[in-house]
Amino acid sequence: MEHTYRLVIACPDRVGIVAKVTTFLATYNGWILEASHHADSSLGWFFMRNEIKAESLPFDLKSFHIAFEPIAREFNMRWHISDSNVKKRIVLMASKESHCLADLLYRSHASELEGEIVAVISNHGDLRRMVDWHDIPYHHVPVTAENKPEAFARVEQLVDEYAADVVVLARYMQIIPASLCERYAGRIINIHHSFLPSFAGARPYHQAFARGVKLIGATCHYVTQDLDEGPIIEQDVIRVSHSDDIEELVRLGRDVEKSVLARGLRYHLEDRVIVQENKTVVFA
Repeated sequence: MEHTYRLVIACPDRVGIVAKVTTFLATYNGWILEASHHADSSLGWFFMRNEIKAESLPFDLKSFHIAFEPIAREFNMRWHISDSNVKKRIVLMASKESHCLADLLYRSHASELEGEIVAVISNHGDLRRMVDWHDIPYHHVPVTAENKPEAFARVEQLVDEYAADVVVLARYMQIIPASLCERYAGRIINIHHSFLPSFAGARPYHQAFARGVKLIGATCHYVTQDLDEGPIIEQDVIRVSHSDDIEELVRLGRDVEKSVLARGLRYHLEDRVIVQENKTVVFA
């Protein structure tokens, strides 16, 4: 895979942003491999992602920051640049259901994810053997009504010890405390087994069955203090019928959950997601 730098920008919309950025890159012989732009007229904001051949630039990321900062100040940009050779560190969290965890472990093993799974945290011990086979550390942190503060203090400690860039809730069936949501804002990804905002909360397949829906889906989103209301990264649906019972809905839904979570995580790892208020721009 080619070594690239990924320049991601969000700023108030105005004339000249693309010209200024591309002129800057051209001045230093920057070779743009991929360019994406979006202007949101309702918000008055502009979003931009450029993928640049790293070897075409005469400096490293630290020097890039220094050179680009005057432009960032001029346009009031919220921006970052990342190196594709520096893989993001991923901590997975799961409970008893294995389908999302197993899928991400496989994708990592097959080098499909631009990141490294450094640990798995679970409130149950059921999935340890699967994770051990992949030679990834497994941490069993039980969560009960009585020990939640201590349990999530341990979770926070582990996330820090592993220097995680992103935490993925791969069907982790516990509510993340508000303090952790705030501290890791934009860095905790969840898969919800429903097409949000419909059927939020618990037992969405049962809710969908009771309503006789013809489509079920899954939603990958960032975790916030508001349950199942964080910025949405990716969604998908599958058609069902009146002849499908709840067990069949669950089986079909699991397939959608796996693919939606994998895509959402991949977009995040490749710096394709920009959060603005409670919405996202995803340059997929």
